[in-house]
Amino acid sequence: MTDADALAMKRYYTIVAVNMIATAGAVFGLVIAGRANDWQHGVLGGAILLSALYVMAVVPRALARRWKTPEPS
Repeated sequence: MTDADALAMKRYYTIVAVNMIATAGAVFGLVIAGRANDWQHGVLGGAILLSALYVMAVVPRALARRWKTPEPS
């Protein structure tokens, strides 16, 4: 395995790990919102859920764009 292959695999696993952590955060937000006894906890759970969904949508794409192989000129 070359250094470029190892770097690509490391970057891929980083993107997958970000998605898994964000998914866990979304589930955590759902649990908090579902078990809420008052509106403050429900809003907190909803905020955690929305922020986790935002992370799932934005961060992997930003990392992929940042690590994209430059076009040859």
